[in-house]
Amino acid sequence: MARIWAALAAIWLCAGPVQAQGIDPTAGWPNTDFSTAIIDLSEVRSGGVPRDGIPAIDAPRMIPVARDGGLDPREPILTVAFQGTAARAYPLRYLTWHEIVNDEVGGFPFAVTYCPLCNSAMVFDRTVGGEVLSFGVSGNLRHSDMIMYDRETESWWQQAVGEGIVGVHAGTELRQLPGWLESWASFRSAHPNGVVMAEPRGYGRAYGRNPYVGYDTSGWPFLYSGEEPPHGIDPLARVVRVGDRAWTLERLSQEGVVEEAGVTITWASGTASALDAAQVAAGRDVGQIRVRNASGQDVPHDVMFAFAFHAFWPDGTWMLAR
Repeated sequence: MARIWAALAAIWLCAGPVQAQGIDPTAGWPNTDFSTAIIDLSEVRSGGVPRDGIPAIDAPRMIPVARDGGLDPREPILTVAFQGTAARAYPLRYLTWHEIVNDEVGGFPFAVTYCPLCNSAMVFDRTVGGEVLSFGVSGNLRHSDMIMYDRETESWWQQAVGEGIVGVHAGTELRQLPGWLESWASFRSAHPNGVVMAEPRGYGRAYGRNPYVGYDTSGWPFLYSGEEPPHGIDPLARVVRVGDRAWTLERLSQEGVVEEAGVTITWASGTASALDAAQVAAGRDVGQIRVRNASGQDVPHDVMFAFAFHAFWPDGTWMLAR
């Protein structure tokens, strides 16, 4: 699989828009009702791997922070901290290769998701209409973002927006939960009694290696044929999205703290990009952010690439420097 990803990455990192591959992405989904689609299916592209070719993780092994498994202090992790439970860390060195983790804590089911191609890392409640869903990776993309599917109804879900787009659950929105990207050192310091996802067993992945070397400084996103972001913002620049507003990470890194639109966004250095160097731990410092409301509570958000924000929120508001 590592060789396959390396070959695909060489194609993905071309310097211009990639056209459709001539593959019917709806093939192989006999149980999915495509008549319910709320999107233009012509926008769907095969990502080059079949359904579950990127295997989601179910019920991951979690270990105490003290047994960190050799994580580098600068490595990025996605933090989930529910009140009354130990904070949980999901290293991007694993999420890059699996993209979805179906987890549960205290009887509460949730999904941890990460799409490397648009850098979208989001946490969702897995209960929909009283039914607990489990998610897998369809192998298809739309606007270069992962299309998930649920195993119960085989509906398709757009990861970046958390919405059903095809099938029984078309038009249904998943409830996004607070979760944030930070360094392993930051998590370990803040949550000494927390737990961290252990290395998955039996998959033969090169965990810690980045299969998308140089992607976040490349010329154009993989299989994206949409518009460039406005205001001269680079398509692969990171932005912090809260609702339909976006702040560039460049601005946040310069100002340190921004208080606007009812939220306070803070930026701190020390977190490596997972999509830069050959080894995740060696990635350049892109920093980390935290988004809180006036009461100091964590606010659901995303740190995604600018092209993806523009694609999914074409009428969104760009919070530019004043």
